[in-house]
Amino acid sequence: MTDSPPSRLSGRVIGICIAAALGGFLFGFDTAVINGAVDALAGSFGLGTALKGFAVSSALIGCAVGAWFAGPVASRLGRVPTMMISAALFFASAIGSGFATGVVDLILWRVLGGLGVGAASVIAPAYIAEVSPSRVRGRLGSLQQLAIVTGIFTALMSDAVLAGFAGGAAETLWLGREAWRWMFIAEAVPAAVYGLFALRLPESPRFLVARGQIDKASQVLYDFTGVVNVNLKIEEIRRTLNAEKRESLADLRGRTLGLKPIVWTGILLSVFQQFVGINVIFYYSTTLWRSVGFAESDALTISVITSVTNIVVTIVAILLVDKVGRRPMLLAGSVGMAVSLALMALSFSFATMETLPDGTQTADLAAPWSLVALICANVFVVSFGASWGPLVWVLLGEMFPNSIRAGALAVAAAAQWAANFFISTTFPMFANIGLPFAYGFYATFAVVSFFFVLRKVPETKGMELEEMSDEPTVGRRRAPAEAAD
Repeated sequence: MTDSPPSRLSGRVIGICIAAALGGFLFGFDTAVINGAVDALAGSFGLGTALKGFAVSSALIGCAVGAWFAGPVASRLGRVPTMMISAALFFASAIGSGFATGVVDLILWRVLGGLGVGAASVIAPAYIAEVSPSRVRGRLGSLQQLAIVTGIFTALMSDAVLAGFAGGAAETLWLGREAWRWMFIAEAVPAAVYGLFALRLPESPRFLVARGQIDKASQVLYDFTGVVNVNLKIEEIRRTLNAEKRESLADLRGRTLGLKPIVWTGILLSVFQQFVGINVIFYYSTTLWRSVGFAESDALTISVITSVTNIVVTIVAILLVDKVGRRPMLLAGSVGMAVSLALMALSFSFATMETLPDGTQTADLAAPWSLVALICANVFVVSFGASWGPLVWVLLGEMFPNSIRAGALAVAAAAQWAANFFISTTFPMFANIGLPFAYGFYATFAVVSFFFVLRKVPETKGMELEEMSDEPTVGRRRAPAEAAD
């Protein structure tokens, strides 16, 4: 491949990447808003352990379906229209969940919102990768995760504020509605903002080239992505696209268990990101900290502090990813997660378990192990937030060839949501077996994730999207673009 042309980073590309990443904000908000509401809605609807777990994770069913179909939809309609569809689904889910009359329609509205979350989880990283210069693509791609953790923080903060105003999540707040209902309704505001921002975004230049709209693609490349030699970049993109055939999931087929090796790498990255148990911290942290002796208000505060920690370390990851590289940061994160999760498993082995009338078990964890568990939970969040949180989304956005990017990302994201659903649904059951078992399970997958990255994950630092291959080369590859620097 010829040397990549020099590029300039404009404020415009940063702006459109931030706007696109608002889908990640809604992604984080939607998945975390259940945290402060879960106990109150379980009490309102009289839910047992299994149904409570399903109500929490039901949105993930929609997420998996939305992610699966987002690729084909984005390939047919474009990246920007798909974002607008996601915003509409978010908005409808927020209002419907807040006015749900029973657990069945609550679950249906949560699934509908999940469709939007799943689609946004595919489109944002793909779009950001496709409009970003290679030398800073890692930083801009990490904005997706920064938006996600900011959405988590905002959801937890709004939960805490609304519960504080009402005197508890189950107490009546406004218009005769309980505070937990307003926690869901609050999502309508960022959903509307996301939709309005999407209206002003330019379409992905690689999508435009694939549709033969060369003049529009050239204008976007020059005005927004900072490419100087536009004609050369257009030719590079065209060489990696099959302009005569629309991208489809059939393009992902390969000889390794029916899929291309790079697709399997993306799927397993997604699965490991969830099987370390990160969403247990964000979905159940309020319940978890109440179980070890904190009052509801204190537990909500701790959850907010944890989410702030996540934001800070994600910013650190953004600053380092294009300097250090993807693989070293993932490997370091796996070590940190494995150690902290193992210590959490050890801490909860000293807990005294109590069975409540509804069959739910709670843990009474005395000092010093309650402090150890709290510290380790935050060390785990730091390890995840500085590595596997942002970098999996960066890799998924950039590691696939142009010809299969949207479809491959859709399949990998669907696998991620399926894994998320499994982990979130099984945590209450795992906790009933024993919290040492639950955290030991997650620690085991953190260990396995280290060896997976070591053997299977390619380094993409500094590479152009047009250089990505169906057969990933593991280890450091020196890209022409980087050599030119």
